[in-house]
Amino acid sequence: MINDVVEWFQDPANWTGSDGVPHRLVEHSLLTLVALLAAMLLGLPLAIWLGHKRRFGVLAVNISNVGRAIPIVALLSLLALGFVGSGEFGPFGRAGAATLITLALFALPPIITNAYVAVSGVDDDLLEAARGMGMDERQVLRRVELPVALPLIVSGVRLAVVQVWATATVAALVAGPGLGRIITHGYDSNRPAEVIAGSLIVAVIALVLEGLMALLQRTLDPLPSGSR
Repeated sequence: MINDVVEWFQDPANWTGSDGVPHRLVEHSLLTLVALLAAMLLGLPLAIWLGHKRRFGVLAVNISNVGRAIPIVALLSLLALGFVGSGEFGPFGRAGAATLITLALFALPPIITNAYVAVSGVDDDLLEAARGMGMDERQVLRRVELPVALPLIVSGVRLAVVQVWATATVAALVAGPGLGRIITHGYDSNRPAEVIAGSLIVAVIALVLEGLMALLQRTLDPLPSGSR
């Protein structure tokens, strides 16, 4: 089996054309990036504002928990077969709109939860000191809360990045684009080596993304290691 996987990677036919790894990688990356940007634009401002106000925390966390509880495949199927449809959606391919909505909703829980907890958990003494220096609420948020909360906010985004990248393979279940097409093609053609190869590509890139996001999180931490 290992030899078959190595041969698959060495076969030039698997690296060219619309079904080749580079093309599928671009499709997968585009799905992941756009879904994440949509989730961040929707979730971060709301969670940061709620965290700053110290309000509706239970609601924010419960909404996130509901999002985690929804089966991703069931949601994609409902959207693709009914509410949104499975038609072509620009560069995102067949059922692209349904896939993007599904992935964005899947990315929201860690983004919202971490952002809310990060901002609402900033030390009250810091906030009182900032207000005592004459800062208004916007300045307190921008110059105190966000810098301190940023590492934990990035931690939520980091989790969402890895989750969405790995989960974007479900697009293939509704004939959508991405690296999942390699895996499903391997199953359909009874080629285990292709299934393993496609899975390895997704897994290795997920580990790389995890490492890069961990490095970014440490870089953005305003406090020395261990001082928090």
